[in-house]
Amino acid sequence: MVALSLAVIIITLSFLPFYLSSSPKSGKIEIVKLDISKAIPSAPERIPDKPLRFHLSSDPKTLNPALAMETSSTEVLSGVFSGLTKLNLKTMRVEPDLAESWEVKEGGRVWIFKLKKGVKWNDGKPFTADDVVFTFRDVYLNDKVPTSMRDIFTIEGKKIKVEKIDDYTVKFTLPKPFAPFLNSLGAEVLPKHKLEKFMKEGKFSTAWNVNTDPKEIVGTGPYKIKEYVKGQQVIYERNPYYYERDERGNKLPYIKKKIGVIVPDPDTALLKFVNGEIDYIGVRAQDILFLARQKVKDFVIYDLGATPSTTFLVFNQNPNANIPKYKIEWFRNRIFRIAISHAIDRKGIVNLVYNGLAEPLYTPITPANKPYYDPAYYPRYEFNLKKAKKLLESIGFSDRDGDGILEDKEGHELEFTLITNAGNKEREMMGAIIKEDLRKIGIKVHFQPIDFNTLVSKLTSPPYEWEAVIIGLTGSIDPHFGRNVWHSSGALHMWYPRQKKPSTEWEKKVDELIDRGATELNFEKRVRIYKETFRIITEQQPMIFITAPKSMVAVRKSLKNVFPTVWGWYEPLRVYKIWD
Repeated sequence: MVALSLAVIIITLSFLPFYLSSSPKSGKIEIVKLDISKAIPSAPERIPDKPLRFHLSSDPKTLNPALAMETSSTEVLSGVFSGLTKLNLKTMRVEPDLAESWEVKEGGRVWIFKLKKGVKWNDGKPFTADDVVFTFRDVYLNDKVPTSMRDIFTIEGKKIKVEKIDDYTVKFTLPKPFAPFLNSLGAEVLPKHKLEKFMKEGKFSTAWNVNTDPKEIVGTGPYKIKEYVKGQQVIYERNPYYYERDERGNKLPYIKKKIGVIVPDPDTALLKFVNGEIDYIGVRAQDILFLARQKVKDFVIYDLGATPSTTFLVFNQNPNANIPKYKIEWFRNRIFRIAISHAIDRKGIVNLVYNGLAEPLYTPITPANKPYYDPAYYPRYEFNLKKAKKLLESIGFSDRDGDGILEDKEGHELEFTLITNAGNKEREMMGAIIKEDLRKIGIKVHFQPIDFNTLVSKLTSPPYEWEAVIIGLTGSIDPHFGRNVWHSSGALHMWYPRQKKPSTEWEKKVDELIDRGATELNFEKRVRIYKETFRIITEQQPMIFITAPKSMVAVRKSLKNVFPTVWGWYEPLRVYKIWD
């Protein structure tokens, strides 16, 4: 592929760190860095009809995009729906999708969108302004619907107003100018003709659950779900009514059939990739040597650089949680959280867990989030067990009975249960390392990997029965898209979600900054606002950030027009497969 040769730099194994090149059995392995600015997808004259197989790490919790708050669901639904806008990953500019064009009035408070005509849902029904109004007014902005999207479309506590002008024109009225508005409109538009009945019956929260017939899951995206077999696979077919074509007039996407193979264990998934049962897969640091030892290397590894994803430990600070109240009191103490942060050996975790292919992380921002990433600006709680123990002693913990475990002033042993998602080897290794280091300063940790969907339910639903968790966030291009995490009212404000009013002064300040950042149109000022926000969060340590792994993906050479980035694949609908 000519475009690929223009866009890549090939690196041999000899350029990898020493701990990745020490095996005498390791031959050369292609590690590719893309210059996405030079990526030019081809438009082939003949497109082979070959299915694409990819890895899904878990069964979904829901097939309703408005209710999906975890990657196990969003991954399954990817490609089934479209938004009014989409992001061009080469230019990083917003482009029309279901919208054809837009007009801005009143200094950014009023937006008039003209919709594409002739677009159909994958069941053949026409897409109109009624669907847009239903999606935003009746679903995303409905207080009775448990959707995290409402956080994104709330500006300083006030909702956006959505009106139909005619069948193909929609008017949005904002309470204030809203900097990330166009980006936000990449949110999935939902079919009124399929979901309105659930809303009227008060059953939207159970609509499109995992037992729903896939034929009922109707979107305007490039694919539709044909079949879902729990624990095995999700089969997708090209949406016959999809509206995009290439410059030759070929229908997009090029690939007519996709199969998402559900494999919770990443080691098993890697074997399936090596055996040709999966066409591309995210690669962990410990996978590199294994892949380098393969005799047949019909794949390329793409090095995408630092991921925007973060991994962190968070304690449950929710006063309403079903855990001992004295533990909530510990967890709400900033000195306690800072002590734990000092007791986490981030650099050791980077080396032991990721073979050096990760960044120690002390803030909510990773190097992928330019220009918000500024390590000199944020506090850094370096690994120091002696300092950690002294901080705990300063707030009343001591080993009163000489058994090696600290107790609080009331005599409660300093112990807690730490959970993470089973099958995620990196997090399981992190948990084991953290447990051992905390033991050295008198803290007893009960480490329990559990099913991912069960974990998510514990975090996001009453009675919030959990004490501490190691988990991650995927990150976002615009900080506002993390509003549901950082704002105290957010559904993913993990340490204490859905607060009616901020429970602390610092959370109140963060709320104010998050709301101000959303309405500030000057980019440099927005950067300063969000940096101050993340500095406060770093100082308070409600989430103890641990690492930002390097993002890498292994792709079989049979796939063409492949341009992955840390924010997704550029022109993914142009990918095609020349052989199985």
